[in-house]
Amino acid sequence: MLYEETRRASLASLDELLDAAGWEARLELNALDYRRMNESVEVLERAIGEGRKIYGVTQGFGPLVGYRANTNADDQGLGLISHLGAGQGEPLSPDVTRFMLWLRLTGMKAGYSAVGPAFWEKLAELWNLGFTPVVPRDGSVSASGDLIPLAHAALSFAGRGEAWLRGPDGTWQVRPASEVLAHLGVRPIVWQARQALAFVNGTTASLAQTAYNHHGIARLARILAALSGRIAALFGSNPEHYSEGVGLVRGQPGQLQIAEWIRAETGPTPAFNPARPLQEPYSLRCAPQVIGAVWDQLSLQATVLQREAGGCTDNPVTFEGQVLHGGNFHAAPVGLVSDQHGLCVHQLAFLAERQLAQILDPASNGGLPPLLAANPGPQSGFAGVQIAATSMVAKIRQLAYPASLTALPTNLSNQDHVPMTLNGANNVAQMTEYASLVIGSLALAINQWSYLAEVRPPYGSLWAEMRDRFAPLDFDRPLAQEVRQAARLLEQYPFES
Repeated sequence: MLYEETRRASLASLDELLDAAGWEARLELNALDYRRMNESVEVLERAIGEGRKIYGVTQGFGPLVGYRANTNADDQGLGLISHLGAGQGEPLSPDVTRFMLWLRLTGMKAGYSAVGPAFWEKLAELWNLGFTPVVPRDGSVSASGDLIPLAHAALSFAGRGEAWLRGPDGTWQVRPASEVLAHLGVRPIVWQARQALAFVNGTTASLAQTAYNHHGIARLARILAALSGRIAALFGSNPEHYSEGVGLVRGQPGQLQIAEWIRAETGPTPAFNPARPLQEPYSLRCAPQVIGAVWDQLSLQATVLQREAGGCTDNPVTFEGQVLHGGNFHAAPVGLVSDQHGLCVHQLAFLAERQLAQILDPASNGGLPPLLAANPGPQSGFAGVQIAATSMVAKIRQLAYPASLTALPTNLSNQDHVPMTLNGANNVAQMTEYASLVIGSLALAINQWSYLAEVRPPYGSLWAEMRDRFAPLDFDRPLAQEVRQAARLLEQYPFES
């Protein structure tokens, strides 16, 4: 019954879910939501009335489950979120935090968490008003949910933490949560034990960051396909490398898709420059295979993330009249996706760095000056950009170690097997930023190559916009800001899908 409804809801694409949690969106309950949430509350209340021990409600938290809970539900709830307010580090972005809250509230209304509609609507009112807690990103082991980041969010709802306030110019400021709540004209939330536990027991901080990472990595794969095609077009590389037939005989859909995007840049009748080798180095020849492999992995991972977004990651849960104690809050599904994300980001960044090397080297770039310096010797061209890109790829490798391999038992060994998923997702977010900068560096080099080779870009194309925005490197100048600007331009450019 409700399981099937939730299962169908989980099939929405990640992009649809991110759009559903946008700043203009609203969270509301329908008649079915009211019914199943009330039924869930009734199941819990009946179990308590029968004298059953219920984790976090009649009993303590974590390894203290053998002790009786505080008889005052408000004090028990406040105690839970207060002792978990131990996070550190930079905050999650406002966008990720908003999506995290959307996921948590959407999971609650599925009717398994024994949270009543009236309380849920208080939380949803704040979300609809744009209230966004400041949530430190470090401190979660992502088992028993992302307890610490979600507790910081709960504290903000209670007026005890910090919240984001967007200024008139669109920039974000960190202010006391009580001040932001007063600014919105709403009262702080009072957390009872069951409500607080349902809120903090969830994989949603990890899932929110991982979903944003997934979206960003897919975007980088699309960008790199376009850049690979542009290099192939400028070099006059053998078009057979990107033919549909090569992909069809292998049968990997990602490879076929990437090759199609590359061909969109080389044109319907690409010319093979006889000065080019029959077979380009792998960083060019195998671009469909490498980027395509990433694309296929992302397609597989999207299914896991969509299911997680549509499921209930609470404990305990109600199901068909029962209260069930389990471990749905363990973020292993998302953690393994995040570990794979790290490998995917590295593949993209490494390929871009190798293509950058090809375009800077006279032995492979068609005889243009080394490092694309207009006047080699007096000028060093893209030497600094390449060194920085090399460093960033190395940094990506250092961050790519699977977080799931770094687990440590904690919580008096109650949490003796943990996935460290949010740690991994935070690393992937950093890696994705570095990869974007490496790809931005490659785009600048492509632009400089076209200047030196006196190749005019097609009117109205990305490459025409690059030429308009970035002057030729006729003399050495700092390029750090231009690398960032190129990366932003690529991230925002409306590529055809």
